[in-house]
Amino acid sequence: MIEFRNVHFWYAEENVASDKTQEVLRDINFSIRKGEFVVLLGRNGSGKSTLAKHCNGLLIPKKGEVLVDGMSTKEEQWIWEIRRRVGLVLQNPDNQLIATTVEEDVAFGPENLGLPPGEIRQRVEEALALVDMSRYRKKEPHMLSGGQKQKVAVAGVLAMRPEYLVLDEATSMLDPEGRQELMEVILNLKDGITIFHITHQVEEAIYADQVVIMDQGGVVAQGTPREIFALGEEILRWGLELPQVVETALLLKRNYPSLFDTLPLKAEELVNELC
Repeated sequence: MIEFRNVHFWYAEENVASDKTQEVLRDINFSIRKGEFVVLLGRNGSGKSTLAKHCNGLLIPKKGEVLVDGMSTKEEQWIWEIRRRVGLVLQNPDNQLIATTVEEDVAFGPENLGLPPGEIRQRVEEALALVDMSRYRKKEPHMLSGGQKQKVAVAGVLAMRPEYLVLDEATSMLDPEGRQELMEVILNLKDGITIFHITHQVEEAIYADQVVIMDQGGVVAQGTPREIFALGEEILRWGLELPQVVETALLLKRNYPSLFDTLPLKAEELVNELC
């Protein structure tokens, strides 16, 4: 698993006498178990991206520690093994696409591992098939849509065969169609790989095994999607919205208290309950 134990972090400012400035992460404690689909929600500036960069040792805690399968990111002897196990997809796909064709871009990681050409080709084919981009293998990345670019970025990470996939606001720059396409890829992957999906799109959290909410650098709520969204309007004070289905269900329950035994999260569940 990935464990955050009493993690504190702050960015040191130049020309400041004290090394410590305002904390970006404050006393973070939670775990991501193998096989889980975990969604981290939080408004802009809540510390989500900083936390993402702690998963594979791009940032190191000032206090506390992050463990990946028992290996601390603070120990240099483990850092390359940690980065082999934890793949990170960034918010802007253009920051991760570097080659002239899609298949060359996906092959970049395995090539740098020094793998035999045959294995590289196999990994590229498998990764592109997983994100439904095989037919675009000869395309130039800059000719693709935003959603397609992000799927190629995911394929490039999957070709490294990580055990954990961390998505840092990977859907935030996409239009609704691109966001839906990428979420379909994520949901298809979640049965075969541990996924830590960081977002402020609350609708994406209803499919999670565990939801964590951050605000002002700390964890303010944690639980299953039903437990989290049952908090209702309390979520609003953390700068988030309720999914439309949940908001509708809570409004109905306010007028008809006995209507729902279980809070609906999806439109199909709401329709079935009403019928």
